[in-house]
Amino acid sequence: MPATPAWPPSSLPRLYVEAALSENAALTLDGAPANYLANVLRLGPGGQVKLFDDRTGEWLAEISEAGRKRIALRVVSHLRERETVPDLWLLFAPIKRGRIDWIAEKATELGVARLVPVLTQRTIVDRVNTERLRAHMVEAAEQCERTALPELAEPQKLDALLAAWPAERTLFFADEQGGAPLAAAARPGPAAILIGPEGGFTDAEGARIRELAQVEPVSLGPRILRADTAALAAVSLWMAKAGDWERHAER
Repeated sequence: MPATPAWPPSSLPRLYVEAALSENAALTLDGAPANYLANVLRLGPGGQVKLFDDRTGEWLAEISEAGRKRIALRVVSHLRERETVPDLWLLFAPIKRGRIDWIAEKATELGVARLVPVLTQRTIVDRVNTERLRAHMVEAAEQCERTALPELAEPQKLDALLAAWPAERTLFFADEQGGAPLAAAARPGPAAILIGPEGGFTDAEGARIRELAQVEPVSLGPRILRADTAALAAVSLWMAKAGDWERHAER
């Protein structure tokens, strides 16, 4: 017998929505999402989409009314729960546009729970467009079938961040002076990874970071890495050792 096709098919369009979803809920989309469904995909009444809300998981919805600027949807059924996310924060100094967008996008794909831009003495970019970063995170989650989005914190100064650091969270400091290999030091539990700016931390900042009781200086290997490369390399090492890469994807 031929295999029964999976339903709903993975090819259905997939969108993030702010509203909390539930069975038989009705919602209306406008703006870019409505334009995408109506004018790009040319979907009409009866067309189906997948929705997720970062709270209740993923849902199947059906278009009940379609216009050029507004789409009305009815939620049909629950497809899966919100995924479990490892308790990992990524702390990084803002870098120029394009590269910081890439960090936000890839950190979302890799399963980071929280992103924190950190302002240091050598940070070149002192303003962060969190709305644009959020848009990149949403797009990455939509395309990679994520049901959870990282929390995006407002930029924080390094001293203030360290002063309020939670006692139970290990801070892995990617230290240019060296440390234990992150692949060996990583372990399950609340954790964060701190990546410096393009010019590195000042000596005074490095000393202040190492004074924190929860800090573990770590090394990312023998090569000099750009800030964006270092951020994603560190997340990948932690996920491989202490995160959820060894268990099957939740479907």
